[in-house]
Amino acid sequence: MRYSRTSKILGIAAVVALSLSACGGGGDDKSAAGGGDTSRVIIADGSEPQNPLIPTNTNEVGGGAILDLIFAGLISYDADGKPQNEVAESIETKDSQNYTIKLKDDQKFTNGDPVTASSFVDAWNYGAAAKNAQLSSYFFESIDGYDEAAAEGSTVEKMSGLKVVDDKTFTVKLKQPESDFKLRLGYSAFYPMPAEALKDPKKYGEHPVGNGPYKFDGEDAWQHEQQIKLVPNEGYEGPQKAQNAGVTFKIYQNDTTAYQDLISDNLDVLKVIPTSDIKNFKNDLGDRSIESPYAGNQTIAIPYYLDNWKGEAGKLRRQALSMAINREEITKVIFNGGRTPAKEFTAPVLEGYSDSIPGHENLAYNPEKAKELWKKAESIQPYDKSEKLTIAYNADKGDHKTWVEAVVNNIKNNLGIDVAGKPYATFKEARTEATAHKLTGAIRSGWQADYPSLANFLGPIYTTGAGSNDAVYANKKFDAAINKGLSAETVEQGNEQMNKAQEMLLADLPAIPLWYQVAQGGWSTNVDNVKFGWNGVPLYYAITGK
Repeated sequence: MRYSRTSKILGIAAVVALSLSACGGGGDDKSAAGGGDTSRVIIADGSEPQNPLIPTNTNEVGGGAILDLIFAGLISYDADGKPQNEVAESIETKDSQNYTIKLKDDQKFTNGDPVTASSFVDAWNYGAAAKNAQLSSYFFESIDGYDEAAAEGSTVEKMSGLKVVDDKTFTVKLKQPESDFKLRLGYSAFYPMPAEALKDPKKYGEHPVGNGPYKFDGEDAWQHEQQIKLVPNEGYEGPQKAQNAGVTFKIYQNDTTAYQDLISDNLDVLKVIPTSDIKNFKNDLGDRSIESPYAGNQTIAIPYYLDNWKGEAGKLRRQALSMAINREEITKVIFNGGRTPAKEFTAPVLEGYSDSIPGHENLAYNPEKAKELWKKAESIQPYDKSEKLTIAYNADKGDHKTWVEAVVNNIKNNLGIDVAGKPYATFKEARTEATAHKLTGAIRSGWQADYPSLANFLGPIYTTGAGSNDAVYANKKFDAAINKGLSAETVEQGNEQMNKAQEMLLADLPAIPLWYQVAQGGWSTNVDNVKFGWNGVPLYYAITGK
């Protein structure tokens, strides 16, 4: 997932469906092999990672963008979201519960250490162990022995379902048959780590050693709050081999400055166009722009540890808040039609999506009904006005202030309560407060898919104890529904169960879905071969100079 980055994919059909609608670009689609200057270092916009760069502890876009370039997993996903083997030679199973994974020969980390079966097994065990408190530990939940390792206060450091057979082979036993398991293995939580990482994770996270298409450019590659410099890994021979001389992520404090740098050719690729420039960016950039749906959404999460938002009264207030927001108007006026009002918790580009799940009416603009629900909540438990409602957002990336203010005005006008936006200087600061469960109000909580699946938008965010559960939502019936969907025999049955689970979310509203995201980005006159992938992220490795 990733916070928009921290989940399990429901089948290859989902990938195929997504490939029809979620990628594209405005320029030529020629490959680097067909032309382009491979000697150029690409300058891209970035954000300061929340934490040191440990694969199992990164669930946001700033860190995720770096990890996906410096590591290679067992599989990867191409531009259309189709899985392809990377480090894995084969991933085999006869019963969808017991898997044998064999690695390709001559795989190495950039420090020269070999990538072995233990590189994966040890990293996954580290990620699952409770004492390590990793944000992405949830992703190992399906593996036998996870519950024992992840239990609070547990001293168990290894999952019983992982066994090293030899240097190139390991086995995985799941708690139950899950035929889609191997399709999850391209996500960063499943990346391998060298032995040195586990000896001193904090130090390693400041200068990670990976096995992917890029590596850190020297000891000072990560200049905090300024830039992160990557150069090609000459030892990488996989499907995402660098077609340029490196990628430098320039860390901006706001997207407006980044956009001006793009216009003046001081920035090569910008992933998100600022809200203030959405109406003009196509005219400004012409065929150097993209506007295309992808697997992402925007929500507002409201923690259950806030007294006004607990119990039945809190549930009614959540519904009232949702109905007080005019999504149609905001997406039309502020985003120039470049967003689509949400009808549920996932994204329309995914197979199994439905806009008519029972409870979807709670996402429709209905100010009169909102007032009724708020009044009903008051009769159960009066609203504590000393606990002012705020909506936290990061001011450095995404240009969120404009739409947050519009949402705030909707709520004020329709419900008559005191509410305000709460800006954080950086995305890192906002995520740190959310992760520590120290929010004093709601928080904007967008999601960028890790896998093309409904489950990826549900399990990692709303199951009990999940690392990205900002609302601290806990519903055993919801957890059981997600588990049932993951173990379904067919994609269709799995999707049906996921949407059954969504019925609970649409009633409880631990987060309030706002709209579905659209990739709106652009690039300079200095680069070529720019394409955005199925998840709205530029394919940095394929970009060349002109």
